[in-house]
Amino acid sequence: MAIENPSRDEIRDILKKSKRVAVVGLSDNPERTSHMVSKAMQDAGYEIIPVNPKADEILGVKAVASLKEIEGHVDIVNVFRRSEHLLDVAKEFLEIDADIYWAQSGLENEEAYNLLKEKGYTVIMDRCIKVEHALTR
Repeated sequence: MAIENPSRDEIRDILKKSKRVAVVGLSDNPERTSHMVSKAMQDAGYEIIPVNPKADEILGVKAVASLKEIEGHVDIVNVFRRSEHLLDVAKEFLEIDADIYWAQSGLENEEAYNLLKEKGYTVIMDRCIKVEHALTR
């Protein structure tokens, strides 16, 4: 099946009700897009959970090595990993208590999309969460 994102209205609703965002591939380098986007979302009031096995702390928050290390419910898993890694992240996503799988701009993987959609999850691909947040405010 082709990748089809939710409507802007649905994305607005997702962003309004979501509060905890696990960011897979969040860089501790302030020059990287993942860092800038996550900082903007943190500044907008979202709880950011850095998922990066090579970092101790990012954006003032203790980093975890994998999604499975996160305690409690996660609203959105926001992925900043290359498209070929999206399926592995999707499989780990299925092992935790999360609602939305979100792959950032330029990232798509039809196999990951199909796996999650078949299990009833909301999937967003090739969209920037910061841009969507700004457009749906």
